[in-house]
Amino acid sequence: MRAVRLGPRSVAALALVSAIGVVAFGWPLFAPGDSGITTHAADAPWLFAALLPLLLAVVVATIADTGLDAKAVAMLGVLAAAGAALRPLGAGTAGIEPMFFLMVLSGRVLGPGFGFVLGAVSMFASALLTGGVGPWMPFQMLAMGWVAMGAGLLPGAARLRGRAESLLLAGYGAVASVAYGTAMNLQGWALMQGMASGISYVPGGPLDENLARFVAYCLATSLGWDLPRAVVTMVLTLTLGGPVLRALRRATRRAAFEAPVAFEDR
Repeated sequence: MRAVRLGPRSVAALALVSAIGVVAFGWPLFAPGDSGITTHAADAPWLFAALLPLLLAVVVATIADTGLDAKAVAMLGVLAAAGAALRPLGAGTAGIEPMFFLMVLSGRVLGPGFGFVLGAVSMFASALLTGGVGPWMPFQMLAMGWVAMGAGLLPGAARLRGRAESLLLAGYGAVASVAYGTAMNLQGWALMQGMASGISYVPGGPLDENLARFVAYCLATSLGWDLPRAVVTMVLTLTLGGPVLRALRRATRRAAFEAPVAFEDR
């Protein structure tokens, strides 16, 4: 059972916001030197930060319009609150972020549509809880939505169980944890123009040179957080993943999201 059955409109909205999100994250590497965006490289992240919340709102509204019923909203509220509460436990210290573990397992059980909404809403709630509201927040919401949505797209959701599924989710969680950190590095990297000649973004610079600078930037600034985050996600998935997956599937069966509503005459 899936808490959200994606229709054509929902899929189109997700594809559109994901495509724009890829541009929002990756433009520093691909914008040509004569592009107008490179002449306003310091302003571009702020522009995308203003645009992404509107797009995310459209996606959430579209998904809600096509299949987010009262039971799914209740499940979303519980899991988003749990995710928001888990994030401050490590406060990001040394990559201790147990929130990723819950987002991956929830996306796996409840599907990609629900996972995307859950990731975005959880990150929004956690930002309000921890005071982490800023221009980076829409990027975090989108990236976490991708993490949970990707878990829902993994193969074998109907049949794969037990240790094999835990290994699959642990491997995905590790890769997604590093990918999340890399994407967020792209968001902040463009703001570091000229601050350190070896790692800062050069607007309009050759792709190979800027890519080398970006790799150096990741190694110097975030790898010490990304790798521990991946390890924590793997360990939690392998140790607690089985019981949590069973609990989520039990709650999904009891909610009977896809069961038709029937009214009886009395």
